[in-house]
Amino acid sequence: MKRITSRAARSPYRSPPPYSRAAVLLLATALACAAPQTGELPRVDPADAGFVPERLERLGAAMEEYVADGSLPGSVVMVLRDGAVAYENAVGYSDAEAGTPLAMDAIFRIASQTKAVVSVAVMMLQDEGALLISDPVSRHLPAFANTTVAVPREGGGYDVVPANRGVTIRDLLTHTAGIGYGWGPGGDRWQEAEITGWYFAHRDEPVRATVDRMGALPFQAQPGERFVYGYATDILGALVEEVSGQTLDDFLRSRIFEPLDMRDTHFYLPRGKEDRLASVHGHNAEGDLIRSPEGPGMNTQGQYVTGPRESFSGGAGLLSTARDYARFLQMMLNGGTLGDARILSPASVALMTANHVGDLMGGASGFGLGFRVRLDLGAAGQPGSVGDYGWGGAYHTTYWVDPAERLVVVYFTQRSSFRPVDDHAKLRALVYGALQG
Repeated sequence: MKRITSRAARSPYRSPPPYSRAAVLLLATALACAAPQTGELPRVDPADAGFVPERLERLGAAMEEYVADGSLPGSVVMVLRDGAVAYENAVGYSDAEAGTPLAMDAIFRIASQTKAVVSVAVMMLQDEGALLISDPVSRHLPAFANTTVAVPREGGGYDVVPANRGVTIRDLLTHTAGIGYGWGPGGDRWQEAEITGWYFAHRDEPVRATVDRMGALPFQAQPGERFVYGYATDILGALVEEVSGQTLDDFLRSRIFEPLDMRDTHFYLPRGKEDRLASVHGHNAEGDLIRSPEGPGMNTQGQYVTGPRESFSGGAGLLSTARDYARFLQMMLNGGTLGDARILSPASVALMTANHVGDLMGGASGFGLGFRVRLDLGAAGQPGSVGDYGWGGAYHTTYWVDPAERLVVVYFTQRSSFRPVDDHAKLRALVYGALQG
């Protein structure tokens, strides 16, 4: 095994829920008080975990090559099997210009990997009877009572028409609500509302206020008709706030991060952790790797350190470490538990990791409730297993869980560039190539 290198009040206008608030809060408190799983995941010799050690070591050499040729500033890889860490390694730099080595405990912007965490939060609330994913979103967020869709006209322009039906929570979980990131037909209205793109850390309004404004803007497609990637999970974050009576930050911390001992997962960096935030790197016109300049913006240390700390983006807002995110994924692989902490029911884990969208994503993959799900190995053309699930983030991070192989893989880097790189495919090939069977 490689050694480690180095506030929200209840909304006054919400109608009373159809369930007993006292009963739900009592159950929530009991679950939140479950003994947390503290400490570190066990370590195991790669051979004892079913890997050929020298093959697994190829991972480090491959990642060092990407640093040497300027494709990546650095990366962290963590591989778990049967709940134990069989491999972990950090290569390259947290700040390539300063020559700061990247450490295993570096903190990364995980962007859309936030979506899986918030999707789990929604399913926790269903487990407790506080909502059903078949509920119309408007039952909890009245701003979505009368949604519309922008329909392109032949020859240009668009018409705004009523949605064929109400958006459900399940539509949001599966990205079939028709809500993009403010582009496409009707995008001019999203731009006028100053709601485009996935970055929220600079916003000085609570996420609920932003989400409520989304309800009045035209969506990109009719609910249930297409897979449209966008603000769906940000809306779910606002829904979690409304149903739980907590800010999304408080809910995730008290109900998921603390029970799982995810000690370095935050929306904004606590004071004293600034030096552990890995810098984003890209490439200049000549193709040279460069660190993003200091200042505000999604590619800098910016608002995650010095920003308003007001907007908790359920779609792309979290910072985390490989250690923390591996604990979250191991909880999923375990059927909703890690140690003494029960986060989800096994039934909810099974539901989240089943395909809910038919063939809307093509033959290789489907989508569950927060995760891409592999359906066909031949169509995918990559090593893996039918039923493995995962996703990634805008800063080139990725992860997957393979129940058939009892495997969790976390890969973190901080890259924002259009220069091609095949590291994700190489990672998958090398991990599976190291298994003994």
